[in-house]
Amino acid sequence: MTKDMEGAEHGSLPEKDYHDPPPAPLFDAVELCKWSFYRSLIAEFIATLLFLYITVLTVIGYKSQIDPALNGSPCAGVGTLGIAWAFGGMIFLLVYCTAGISGGHINPAVTFGLFLARKVSLVRAVLYMVAQCLGAISGVAIVKALNKGSYDKYGGGANTLSDGYSTGVGLGAEIIGTFVLVYTVFSATDPKRKARDSYVPVLAPLPIGFAVFMVHLATIPITGTGINPARSLGAAVIYNQDKAWDDHWLFWVGPLTGAAIAAFYHQLILRAGAIKAIGSFMSNPTV
Repeated sequence: MTKDMEGAEHGSLPEKDYHDPPPAPLFDAVELCKWSFYRSLIAEFIATLLFLYITVLTVIGYKSQIDPALNGSPCAGVGTLGIAWAFGGMIFLLVYCTAGISGGHINPAVTFGLFLARKVSLVRAVLYMVAQCLGAISGVAIVKALNKGSYDKYGGGANTLSDGYSTGVGLGAEIIGTFVLVYTVFSATDPKRKARDSYVPVLAPLPIGFAVFMVHLATIPITGTGINPARSLGAAVIYNQDKAWDDHWLFWVGPLTGAAIAAFYHQLILRAGAIKAIGSFMSNPTV
């Protein structure tokens, strides 16, 4: 950033050894005519379906293993650590599998953050979110179809605000947790790093999955960890009990806010977007 500021002070931008991709257009109707676009939507749908299927099934299985009525004990099952690994591990696998097809978003908050940073068009962002939400609903529906008794008994994997925590605490946990995730996504996919370190694109799914793992460790006791509106919506729709809907807004407002903050922080501060804009204006004052 220091170099960028020095360039701005002299009225010109510094030379770069990499090139940022051009901003995505706000509306890109041409996308709708390409098979690759629909292939991306299918990839997002299937990835989110698999994500919800594995993770919600893990949550249901753990709750059944510690159920005293079934002679379970608090030390049985995978525990909170295992649940966090299930979420983080699945994101690692699915981002690795789909990054070259759709970008591996698997989360409306990630898509929203990338849209604000002009990495995807409005058309792609909206349809990605729809595909992700439908995939999440379908994944949880499969869990319920295969484990109806356990699913209804153990809360359906729905996100809820835990007893003893205020709405403000829950909202803050979702905002900060999503900020960590989306900030990691931007850092792991930064074109500047990819140009200078060839191994970065290959390793990108690892820090993203690890971010999901770490956030789950911190926030499972508070909200069950949303940080993904599609994940929260899918479980709420299929479980469809009042408790799942009471604070459901938290799992949209929190993640989308956290994603927006991460996008602006990375683009305007870390990538010096504001400084570059000022430098460009100073070098062309008549524009």
